[in-house]
Amino acid sequence: MSTEIVEKPISVLLVDDHPLFRRGVFAVLSADKRIRVVGEASNGKEGVASARKLDPDVILMDIQMPEMTGLEATVVLQKEMPRCKILMLTISEKDEDLFNAVKFGARGYLLKEVDPDEIIAAVLQVASGEVRLTTSMATKLLGEFKSRGEKKGGEQALSPREGEVLQYVARGHTNKEIAGTLFISENTVKVHLRNILDKLHMKNRAEAATYAAKMGLV
Repeated sequence: MSTEIVEKPISVLLVDDHPLFRRGVFAVLSADKRIRVVGEASNGKEGVASARKLDPDVILMDIQMPEMTGLEATVVLQKEMPRCKILMLTISEKDEDLFNAVKFGARGYLLKEVDPDEIIAAVLQVASGEVRLTTSMATKLLGEFKSRGEKKGGEQALSPREGEVLQYVARGHTNKEIAGTLFISENTVKVHLRNILDKLHMKNRAEAATYAAKMGLV
């Protein structure tokens, strides 16, 4: 007698101060059986409290909200609950908001003008460990990386092993998984990752993953 394995839906928390918009996103996501919206919050402070209680896989977070902004909430949640993947869904096209979101650990950045299908695709990608950006935002981020590299004397070439590690990082693999795949220690993976970030003038895994994806390494 065969037993069919049913995958657990991706749990999502919606954090936005506009009830009508939340309702719309709720309807879009609930129409997909792979996703389950487990809660809603109207500001960053409520979002942090709800995340602590619900432990969602993905948090869709607006930026400009009362009491606590989405960026402030992201800082708190990434320290307390790094397992939760945060996807910014906002009207803000400000470079500063984009760069800070990535710096603080957000795994994606979408503008509210995107098609509903793109929101679903972004949730699925972010949940699997990938990075998702609106095309215009990705272009801005790559421009920032290039500018940063020029200011610091340009990017240094990665070694073949560093290139392998970067590809696995971009696919969302953990240090432990990378170590097992490449038959090296986790500490060695950490050393390679630190070298990658130094050479590319980046601050964290999300920036490196975005860079790798846009450069066609994945």
